[in-house]
Amino acid sequence: MEALPYLRSKPLLTALAALAAVVGLGAGPASAAGAAPRPAAAAAHTLPAGSRFFVDPGSKAAAQALTDLKAGRLKDALTMAELASWPVAQWFNGTAAPATTTHDMAVLQAKAALAHQVPVAVAYNIPGRDCAQYSAGGAATSADYAAWINALAAGIGSHRTVVVLEPDGLALSPAYCGGTAQQQTDRLDQLNAAVDRLEQQPGALVYLDGGHSAWQNVGTQAQLLLQAGVSRAQGFFLNVSNYQTDADLTRYGTEVAQCTWYLQHTAGASADDCANQYWPAADADAWYAAHVPAGVPLPHFVIDSSRNGQGPWTPAAGTYTGDPQTWCNPPGRGLGTRPTADTGVPLLDAFLWIKVPGESDGSCTRGTAGPADPEYGSTDPAAGVWWPAQALGLARTAAPALRFNLAPFD
Repeated sequence: MEALPYLRSKPLLTALAALAAVVGLGAGPASAAGAAPRPAAAAAHTLPAGSRFFVDPGSKAAAQALTDLKAGRLKDALTMAELASWPVAQWFNGTAAPATTTHDMAVLQAKAALAHQVPVAVAYNIPGRDCAQYSAGGAATSADYAAWINALAAGIGSHRTVVVLEPDGLALSPAYCGGTAQQQTDRLDQLNAAVDRLEQQPGALVYLDGGHSAWQNVGTQAQLLLQAGVSRAQGFFLNVSNYQTDADLTRYGTEVAQCTWYLQHTAGASADDCANQYWPAADADAWYAAHVPAGVPLPHFVIDSSRNGQGPWTPAAGTYTGDPQTWCNPPGRGLGTRPTADTGVPLLDAFLWIKVPGESDGSCTRGTAGPADPEYGSTDPAAGVWWPAQALGLARTAAPALRFNLAPFD
């Protein structure tokens, strides 16, 4: 299962971590999650607060650290090694045959098991993915998608694994991007079947797309989640590839979770009934206190904090006459809260780095003729392509400031 390449790559980050400690460029205390005992070997349908997430020594950031080191860019190399020391999700995007998908997932599981860590896997292959935008693609048919999900599940086996199921799969489902009613029905059927298949794996923790706090209304998103099978999953994820703040996302996620209970258990309930993210906070809290009993089981959620350290980007007034594409490679953003399952919030299972920091969102033109992105004066890399300058920028403007994660080396 490629254990030897994994073990050979680990000394690079160990050496760079030690070097940073010596020169004082970032060594710091281990994260709260790293200091906790390792999870039990037996997988379970829970995500303990002490869970350690998988750190890939062969990541793109690790490779960039080596490239910078060989070029004599010591400070850049150390910054990239700091970034590479933190866990990031691995994306499965349907480009491989089912048998290869099973093998690749099994390799990820083997690597994570060697490190006593929990892998985070993104399933990103739904038919009609990304509404035919920068990350368009996906399986050709529902049958193809079901076969691919089955292959992915087979590779997971019995290991505890966080599965991020289809970013944008609900918030940007066909009903919200010009699709037909049949396409929306197909999307919901595909996600329901995927939830059921993945949840057969005893350690799989499946999270569905919850969008983010500046997107769908709370009630709309709660209804979509119910239609896609969230009651049979662990919960939902927020903010993948976006920049909303932890505070806004935590409130939004809590309200969405509460709204799902209200819609399920209240005769004649409508999605528009639920207090939403635009209500005054005190009024929303009072509404949920009156309509959702304390202590009832609710879906949990996770937050992608990979790029929200500086919050969302708002260009200066008058900068653009067209769509400024605030979601697409916005300038001046930073890494956010470090990945951890010790959140202190009962419904919030984890902060995760789901979007790979340093991978482009696409070639943004912000309503101009292009092809250059006016914020950078050059053409952005295609979606998913590694962008060293962006990775460095995110690391250098991280909030909190980036430090080495020493947990993988203890």
